[in-house]
Amino acid sequence: MNVVKGRFIGVGVGPGDPELLTVKAWRLIQSADVLSFLTNERGDSQARSIAIDAIDAATSLPKEIPIYMPMLNERSLANKAYDKGAERIAKKLEKGLDVIFLCEGDPLFYGSFSYLLERLEDSFECQVVPGITSVNAAAATLVQPLTMLKESFAVINGRHSDEQILAALAQHDSLVIMKAGQARSRILTLLEQAGRTADAQYLEYIGRDNQQVVADVTELDLDHGPYFSLFVIAPHDHRQR
Repeated sequence: MNVVKGRFIGVGVGPGDPELLTVKAWRLIQSADVLSFLTNERGDSQARSIAIDAIDAATSLPKEIPIYMPMLNERSLANKAYDKGAERIAKKLEKGLDVIFLCEGDPLFYGSFSYLLERLEDSFECQVVPGITSVNAAAATLVQPLTMLKESFAVINGRHSDEQILAALAQHDSLVIMKAGQARSRILTLLEQAGRTADAQYLEYIGRDNQQVVADVTELDLDHGPYFSLFVIAPHDHRQR
């Protein structure tokens, strides 16, 4: 008798505040056969820590597949980590067990789930439970509309070239620059060149205990910031547009 394969389900746990976990995400996590998530070199997982209340509410302790992910720009090591993680997940899926992959923010928005999806979607049923992104959480924290009426809005990241960032700043009324930490000094210079410094605000660790919000970006140090940081650039009075 053939065993029915399990489902690979990417579950967004939101940007950091455990109370932003959706009801559907909570239900799937607390009844999961297997949980998977990324960890750092110390074995810590931000996604797991966000979902810890749902995990603790489980009727039985789920099996876990932690995937160590080196935080390096060099992609070969990351790809090897995803390859190994996908292999471990596939073994559970072949046994008919559902695997819930916990992903910060939304699984399909700069989500690590996407890289595992590429490796597993041809062989297994895959599903996604959306989560609140850091973009939405940043706007809520600032109580700042991202876009209204005929305004244009874009999401880019600090890994784009100077030319790409300047073009986006010139073309769009509002934008969010993700992954801003390593490029923070460069982004501040580009904001000044584009005449958008007054429109910009900066956030770190949104929804977490160590959240930081800088409304006046001229007060920022020129040092690197953390990985979990972004700039929100938006006009102060949308009604005039």
